[in-house]
Amino acid sequence: MSALSVPPQPIHTLADLVARLGGVPLHRIRFRPAPGTATEEDVLFVGAREGRLCELVEGVLVEKGVGFSEPILAAYLIEVVGAFVRSRNLGLVTAPDGTLRLMPGLVRIPDVSFTSWGRMPGRRRPTQPVPNLAPNLVVEVLSGSNTPEEMARKRREYFSAGVEVVWEAEPDDRTVTVYTAPEQFAVLGHADALDGGAVLPGFRLPVADWFAELDRQG
Repeated sequence: MSALSVPPQPIHTLADLVARLGGVPLHRIRFRPAPGTATEEDVLFVGAREGRLCELVEGVLVEKGVGFSEPILAAYLIEVVGAFVRSRNLGLVTAPDGTLRLMPGLVRIPDVSFTSWGRMPGRRRPTQPVPNLAPNLVVEVLSGSNTPEEMARKRREYFSAGVEVVWEAEPDDRTVTVYTAPEQFAVLGHADALDGGAVLPGFRLPVADWFAELDRQG
C-alpha cells in the first residue's frame, strides 16, 4: 500500500481540523481521546463499549454517519454480492462494521466491501480485528452528514491503498456513482445496472432493484 501523495497541511485551529477531515460535522468528531492522539485500540474500545463505529483519520476518531435507510441498502447488497461471491468462492464480503487498515494510522469502515482471496495472506481470512487490507471493491451508502469533501478524501485514500472500484449510493435520488479512479466515474440511475466488471465478472444488479428495497412493505 502506498502513502497518500498530497502533503498534509498543518492544523492550528478547530476549523483547520474540520477542513482536513473534509468538512465532517462536529457531532461526528470525537474529542475523547483528544484529536491527534487516538489509536486503533480506541476504535475497538469505543465500538465495544459504546456500540459506535468510528474511523481513525490522522489520530482522530470520526464517527460514521448513521441513519435507517443506509443499513437497509447495505444489508441487501451484502446479501446479493455475498451470494455471488460465495457461490464462486471468490473471497469475502464485509458488513458496515468491518474495520480495515488502509495504511498506517488510517482505518476506514466501508458499508460493504469485497476482498478477493488473492489479497489475503495465505488466501485465508485475516484474524486481526483491524487487518491491513485493501478490498477490491468498496461501497459507501451516503448519509445526510457525509460531505462531498469527506467522500472525495475517502476516494483518494481508497484508490491510493489499492482499491479498484468504489460504488457510492445516494438513497435520496436513488443513484449510484461508480468510481474507477478518484475523479473518474459514471452515474447510474433507475434504468441502469451495476456491473461487476473485472472485479466481479458476471455480477449484475439493476439499480432499481437495489433501491426498491426501501419501498418494501408488509
